Amino acid sequence: MRSVASRAPQRARHAEPVARYARVKEYIRTTIQSGTWRAGDRIPSELSLVDTLGVSRMTINRALRELTDEGVLTRTSGVGTFVAQAKPQSTLLMIADIGDEVRSRGHEYTCTNVVVTREAAPALVSTALGLEPGASVFRIICIHRENGLPVQLEDRYVNPAIAPAFLEQDFEQVRPSEYLKSIVPAHEIEHIVDAGLPTRAEAQWLEIAPEVPCLTLARRTWCDGVAVTFARFVHPGSRYRLGCRFSPDMSQSQS
Repeated sequence: MRSVASRAPQRARHAEPVARYARVKEYIRTTIQSGTWRAGDRIPSELSLVDTLGVSRMTINRALRELTDEGVLTRTSGVGTFVAQAKPQSTLLMIADIGDEVRSRGHEYTCTNVVVTREAAPALVSTALGLEPGASVFRIICIHRENGLPVQLEDRYVNPAIAPAFLEQDFEQVRPSEYLKSIVPAHEIEHIVDAGLPTRAEAQWLEIAPEVPCLTLARRTWCDGVAVTFARFVHPGSRYRLGCRFSPDMSQSQS
C-alpha cells in the first residue's frame, strides 16, 4: 500500500500530522469492515504498520490509541492490539426532538452550527450510506444547548441525491432533522447506542474534558430502500440520558 502521507501545499503542512493519523484510522476501520480483520484478531504490530503505511510510529501509536478509546480495538501490554468484540445491541424505539424536549422542561433551547459543508465521505460514512468510497456528501455539525450548556453534538451526513437543496437551507431557522422530515419520509430507521470517550474536537465543542464518558446514538434512515442520512448524536453522560416510553402491541403483551 502506498504511503498514507499525501503531498500538501506549503501553507497546509502544519495540518499533515492530523491528516496522517486520521487516514491511518480510516485504513484500520476499512480493513475491519471488509472482514480482513475480524473480532478477536490481532492486528499487525506498530512497526509492521509503519512499514506498510509509510508513516511514523508516533502517528501509528496515536491512531491505535484513539481507536482503542473509541472501542474499535483493545490493547494488551506485551501481547498486542486486537479487534474489539462487537458489543451487544439494544433497541431504542424513539428519540424525542431535542429542542422540544428542552422547551418542555421550561428551559431555554439554542442550537449553534459549527460545520456546514460538502466533502468527500470517509469510508465509514460511504459504507453507512451505501455510496461509492469518497463520494460527495453534505455534512453539518450542530451543538444543542440547554440553558447555555451543551447537551448534544449532532454530526450528520446527508445523501445529496435525496436532498440536493440541503445546504441551501437556513439552519438557524430550521433544524436539519426538521427539514429532512419535511421533504422525505423515513421508511426505515436504525438506532445504535454506544458508550465511550469523545474525540478531542467533540470534547471541545461539548465543553467537557476528554476523559468524560459520553453516550452516542448512531442513526441511519432510509426512504424506499435508499439511505438518506447517517448521523451521530453525542451526549455527555453526566448531562443526558437516552430512553423511551411506549405502549406494547396487545397481540404481544401476553408473551
